[in-house]
Amino acid sequence: MITAFVLIKTDASRIPESAQEISELEGISEVYSVTGEWDLIAIARVRRHEDLADAIADRLSKVAGVVSTTTQIAFRAYSQHDLDAAFALGFDH
Repeated sequence: MITAFVLIKTDASRIPESAQEISELEGISEVYSVTGEWDLIAIARVRRHEDLADAIADRLSKVAGVVSTTTQIAFRAYSQHDLDAAFALGFDH
């Protein structure tokens, strides 16, 4: 599974509408409104890189109100569970 974080700038008057439309796109699992330089962050989860291109370049970038995007592809996930397991190696519970 490929996970990507898409940082999105939108027309300020369309943030809620753009977020809703993006959240309904195939390949997009979550959308958050955020503070700071970006208006929205979407999380894309797809099986192949080609699917990522379809989700972001062919669909998300064409949503009304989307001005620009920057995509960050995740290499590895670190959850609290994974960190606890790594530090517990070699120790009896």
